[in-house]
Amino acid sequence: MSTTHDMPLDARSANPSHAPSTAPIRSPWPRAHVLFLLGLWLIIFVSATFTPPLLDDADATHAQAAQAMLSTGDWVTLHVDGIRYLEKPPLPYWITAVSLKLFAPAHPPYGHAASFAAHFPLALTILGLALLGYAWARRAFPSADQHTALYTALFLLTSAGVFLFTRVFIPDALLSLLLAFTLYAFLRSLSPASDKLSPSAQDLWPYAMWISLALAVLTKGLVAIVFILATTLLFLFWTRQLHLLRRLRPFTGILLFLAIAAPWHILAGMRNTGGLNGHGFFWFYFINEHVLRFLGRRIPRDYNKLPGYLYWTLHLVWLFPWSLFAPAALIVAWRNRNTILSRATTTFRQQTILLLIIFSTLVLLFFSLSTNQEYYTFPIYLPLLMLLAASLTSAQTAIARNELDPTLRRALTFTFATYTAFGLGIAAALAYGLWSSRHLPFVPDIGELLAHRNVGDYTLSMSHFFDLTGPSFAALRLPASLALIAFLIGPAIAWAFYTRRRFLPAILAIASTSTVFLVAAHIAFIRFNPMLSSVNFARTIQTLERTGQISPDNQILIFGDQAFGSSIPFYLDRRVDLVDGRTTSMLFGSTFPDAPPIFLTSAALLAQWGHGPRKLLFVPLEQRDAVDQLLGNRQIILQQTSGKALITDRPLIRP
Repeated sequence: MSTTHDMPLDARSANPSHAPSTAPIRSPWPRAHVLFLLGLWLIIFVSATFTPPLLDDADATHAQAAQAMLSTGDWVTLHVDGIRYLEKPPLPYWITAVSLKLFAPAHPPYGHAASFAAHFPLALTILGLALLGYAWARRAFPSADQHTALYTALFLLTSAGVFLFTRVFIPDALLSLLLAFTLYAFLRSLSPASDKLSPSAQDLWPYAMWISLALAVLTKGLVAIVFILATTLLFLFWTRQLHLLRRLRPFTGILLFLAIAAPWHILAGMRNTGGLNGHGFFWFYFINEHVLRFLGRRIPRDYNKLPGYLYWTLHLVWLFPWSLFAPAALIVAWRNRNTILSRATTTFRQQTILLLIIFSTLVLLFFSLSTNQEYYTFPIYLPLLMLLAASLTSAQTAIARNELDPTLRRALTFTFATYTAFGLGIAAALAYGLWSSRHLPFVPDIGELLAHRNVGDYTLSMSHFFDLTGPSFAALRLPASLALIAFLIGPAIAWAFYTRRRFLPAILAIASTSTVFLVAAHIAFIRFNPMLSSVNFARTIQTLERTGQISPDNQILIFGDQAFGSSIPFYLDRRVDLVDGRTTSMLFGSTFPDAPPIFLTSAALLAQWGHGPRKLLFVPLEQRDAVDQLLGNRQIILQQTSGKALITDRPLIRP
């Protein structure tokens, strides 16, 4: 018997009994879908914006850049600790500055308001990405139940990587939203007259594309142009539609693009000249941060590159649990390869599939050659999940009709069985950890229990995971218990539904398991706060000043790079000095003639120690030995947490 999946897509379109409707769905979005997705977003993302406080390194560093816009009034040149920060375009910082103004107006910032203000724009971005995925899939893969649209948004909201890489203020989520919308607007611009849009409405899509691309450039630089230009030109060339370039309004569109993207670049170049070796913004931003970064020769060379096998296989983790369905999706794709790769794509469905494949492939290849961090390929998450959702919806239809062919059935059965076994394995490991740590005391400062192996010198974002030890499990009992319950029950329920050919409830059971797991992961993330953030040291300084034990006229210093304790200047809302910290992101900005004198050498610190204003020196774990060797017994320890310390050069004042 010939099944649904034995037919190419165009053959199914000719068979009304098997083909989904290809007409755009113009009915309102189902209220149940909207409420369900909003509820998931609130539970997973919004609830996680309040805690923990801002983390050291990129999180608080980028928040400082937004904070400086409000304090200096300079919305062109980013500053961190008073030093020019020319690595990044400004759009994410403009947005966060507005959020800080609205939600954390107090100076210095305090409590959960600052964390919410810095992270809420990220949560809104993920909501926008999920809704865009729903709208796009709804149009490209229309059906009465709209399961492809629901699955696309559901998969995005519950994927491990999407949650993990929005715990820190980085621009990649916003870039992903803008690139995805650019591609969607590109396809809508090519829509034929059968879409029944008025000429004026149809003209809006090309300009929406150019506006979105300009905003993407203002989010993460020229890489946005590279990805979009390569994807769209290759798509038009492959489908023999280069003649449709005129529908994109290239002349007026490029003018609009330049009107949005060019002014900031021009102003930044004019205001930032005379840096290292006479270089200014244009050399540093365009050559150093784009060309040399791609080649791995960026100054300073502070970026690692994932080993090839990890770079490719970790995407199974970032898209977990939905990546487990990749074998079934590949089977569907292989059987429809002739239609997918056809050079005569005529439907919005076919165009969507081809465009997303081209885009995802180009992004993956680009970052496999470039220096990279784990989250650099974030822009492909939505495209891959949409393709996965479309394949699973096709399989779901075949299951409902009892037309699923044996090969695809075996692939799906293997996936659900693997997920069930995986869940039981995780539950068993968590149960063992809970049992073995039952007599161990709860230690609030989990950082004291970690191995601190300096994996990858901690320049990769996931390096600290390798420091977990057995005793540290005692600090994670609550999140471990939640995860244990989720993985003990959820996969089994999903398996039971699948064996009864109830595909939608099975998918919802997996999504529910992921939701509970992500909530548990966030609780664990909060427990890591003493190690990942130095906000407690800032609060200690504020308390000592408020109680009169130290004078407000003091000198606060960080030993090493400012990233080691970047949450301190953010929460104190004041400039700090850096000892041997003229490195990484502070290096180029420090070479401008008007850079504030915040940099000291170890020798200068030693000469000033005990003289002049009181010194409050924050010492990260990585620098404890160096400081002990430099200062010996001339240091008075005020606070120690996770191996970090706050020391001073003279006794406290008795209140």
